[in-house]
Parts: sequence; structure tokens; C-alpha cells
Amino acid sequence: MVIPREPSDLEGLRRDYTRSPQISLSYLFGLLHDATVRKTTIRIATKSNSFALIIKQGIKNLGSSAWIYKEGKNCNLWIVEFSRVLLKEFQVITKQDKIDYIRGFFDAEGGIAKKKNVRFYLYFCQKDKNDLLQVKSYLNLLGIKTGIIHNPSKRVDPNYWRFFVSSKSYRDFALIIGSLHPDKAEILRMKI
Repeated sequence: MVIPREPSDLEGLRRDYTRSPQISLSYLFGLLHDATVRKTTIRIATKSNSFALIIKQGIKNLGSSAWIYKEGKNCNLWIVEFSRVLLKEFQVITKQDKIDYIRGFFDAEGGIAKKKNVRFYLYFCQKDKNDLLQVKSYLNLLGIKTGIIHNPSKRVDPNYWRFFVSSKSYRDFALIIGSLHPDKAEILRMKI
């Protein structure tokens, strides 16, 4: 006997309050920060085949098509490729757009402590400081506290920037932003 899935509410949450993977244009727009934009297509690379499948299905649900292939013979890297037309002239406007955009940005460029013996942390990193300023401002609008944008080592890379999410806001980040990446989502669930 199969137990049917709980119906979802308006925010994509099942009654057990776990996120069902729903990809929006805003989420994809956030993922672009770690993507390769070609003349007619966009390529998103990930080491997680299950995450690649989530992205592909999300793009299909948006009415477009996407395809997945493995990069190289011996690499553990999956590529999701789709048409640039899907995001043509898209803009982040609403509060929900901002939440989805941050989630996509986090899944592409965010860091999270994975080892249990390390102090927990959440951070965003990017070479484009203006992109980080935008994400930081969206997080602050949502009441999520963040640290200062800084360069961890000018000697190693003078154009690499990051900021941390305050430990006071870990729970809010997990509840409001969350993640669709299977590994990050699992770790964030433990913070709720």
C-alpha cells in the first residue's frame, strides 16, 4: 500500500513542513552565479546527480526543456543545460523573488559546514562584490543578520569576497531561505 503525499500549501511546503523542490525563475537566476552562459544556452555544473535532476525537472515544470550529461569520462560532474530564452529579461522584483534568488545563489555560491566536529557556519562568496552586496541587502530586508563583506586573503586572490550569516540568524535562514541542494538541505534541516 502506498501512502499518498500530503497536499502542499501555497508556499510549496508539505504539511510536514519540509520543502518540496520547486524551482522558480528567480531561483534559476540565483544559480547563474556559478553557471556558464553561452550564445544560446546556459550550463549549470554540479557534483550531485540528484541535484542536477532536481534542476532539470524544475526547468521542465517552468515549461522549458533541459538536458543532463556527465562531463568527461572520469569526472564526477553533471551538467544541466537549457535555453537562455527562459531567463530572457527576467528581473527580481517581489519578496518571494528575493527569497528564491537568495536560495539559488546559496546553492551555487554558498558555503556550509559539513563536518560535525567543525563550528557550524553559513557563508556566501563571489568574485563580484556588487552581487554579494545585493544578496546581503536582500537578506537584511528579510531580517537575516549578516557579517561584513571582506576579502579573506588579498595575497591569494584580491578579487574574492565573502560574508557570513550571523549565528543568531541560522534558524531564520533555514526556515526562510533553505536550500534545494540535497546535501545543503539536509544540513540546514538539522538547524531547525
